[in-house]
Amino acid sequence: MKLYLDPGHGGSDPGAQGNGLREKDLNLDIALKIRSILENNYENIDVRMSRTSDVTKSLDQRTNEANSWGADFYLSIHTNSFNGSARGYEDYIYIGLSDNSATARYRDIIHTEVMKLNQLSDRGKKKADFHVLRESAMDAMLSENGFIDNTQDAALMKLESWRRNVAQGHANGIAKAFNLTPTQKDERGTLYKVIAGSFKSRENAAERESFLQSKGIESFVLKSISGETWYRVQAGAFSSRKNAESRVREIEGNGIDAFITTD
Repeated sequence: MKLYLDPGHGGSDPGAQGNGLREKDLNLDIALKIRSILENNYENIDVRMSRTSDVTKSLDQRTNEANSWGADFYLSIHTNSFNGSARGYEDYIYIGLSDNSATARYRDIIHTEVMKLNQLSDRGKKKADFHVLRESAMDAMLSENGFIDNTQDAALMKLESWRRNVAQGHANGIAKAFNLTPTQKDERGTLYKVIAGSFKSRENAAERESFLQSKGIESFVLKSISGETWYRVQAGAFSSRKNAESRVREIEGNGIDAFITTD
């Protein structure tokens, strides 16, 4: 299954703003988490993102890329804004589709799974003539994950744990809608960890972490002690070695050496 994952806005287009937050940042963070969850836990999915960093990309560029790639599903991630009083979650499919269409059935599943985890009020399943829904050749859905100008919704948006839960809900919905195959661990339950640098200096490790994240690669610093202290930059832990190798290639494509460990 080929998923085109589209974090709305970016670069010179910040999207909605409120309560010290910018929509483009929230959309990207949630989308990167969706990609990570799907790639780490399922076999038969290929994820391509419209952007993995804070860059400007037109709506035409996004849908043309998804269409040329032959994506099976287009998922656009957004956060909402209105007048400060509106709250909650809603999602959209193209206005010309029936409630019995394949797109509507996929959306029904994803909507249910997202609502289980997002702690937001349910504003319903809607339809609109948005460009990404109209011009995409495949089934497409756009989700609006809370109102950035509402203080209660924004308080949730500021929590990394909330953004991860929102991502998990979307990933669960995609997996259920498209019958994704969970990654099979070996008999030992081996995890293949991707390491993108080991440093004596915590500051150097943090610099590497920041660089990888700027390229859309989730990473974090681990303190490792084996006689002496080192700081490792981990960029994923996969139950599938194939997925770990894919992450190594992605990191090396950005000029950084990386390796896989199971320790």
